[in-house]
Amino acid sequence: MKRALVTGGSGGIGAAICKRLAADGHHVIVHANRSLGKADAVVAEIVAAGGSGEAVSFDVTDRAATAAALTALLEAGPIQILINNAGIHSDAVFPGMSGEQWDSVVDVSLNGFFNVTQPLTMPMLRTRWGRIVNISSIAGITGNRGQVNYSAAKAALHAAGKSLALELASRNITVNAVAPGIIATDMIEGTFDADAIKKLVPMQRAGQPEEVADLVAFLASDRAAYISGQVISINGAMI
Repeated sequence: MKRALVTGGSGGIGAAICKRLAADGHHVIVHANRSLGKADAVVAEIVAAGGSGEAVSFDVTDRAATAAALTALLEAGPIQILINNAGIHSDAVFPGMSGEQWDSVVDVSLNGFFNVTQPLTMPMLRTRWGRIVNISSIAGITGNRGQVNYSAAKAALHAAGKSLALELASRNITVNAVAPGIIATDMIEGTFDADAIKKLVPMQRAGQPEEVADLVAFLASDRAAYISGQVISINGAMI
């Protein structure tokens, strides 16, 4: 049984990924920052369905706290599947964007990627098998008005993943990014109504978190052993 860590695992897409990885037979570590109760609830669903999981809480932007939490987790063995899903929005048009809005978004998506991934890389290398999937956004490919910070962080994540894929390829470790479009989660409520979605998405509907989870689970499997360094968007033909 491989051990998988999903950061931001208590949210809509994260929870779906956790449940799917558990259904595939992995022990899933469901991460949350402040919503440990939600992570516990996801674990309870996993266990009720016959799977294996545990909840953990730490701030991915706090390098020392993250390192301490990961050291404790590694005592039980290497983590061979890592899903970097933690991310936040703080939208504003660029002329009115504050430095705090810029820093907070970049800190979670990009610095959080480093803080979580770097300590897990050497233990993963020793096993000569690993899967790293970074959850990005269509905004990191096309850009988006009001999201210069978010788009910049996600685009940087694409480049970081491509470079890391080159470094780890000889050890049977793949690194890919999944870039969702409009997905039906709490995050889009109040942002996109049904009419807006029909105009923006050729398939005329929002994607489901489970559809994203299916793609992530494939990339985390042996079947995707020759796919690495890629950015794969799941967006209903938006681009």
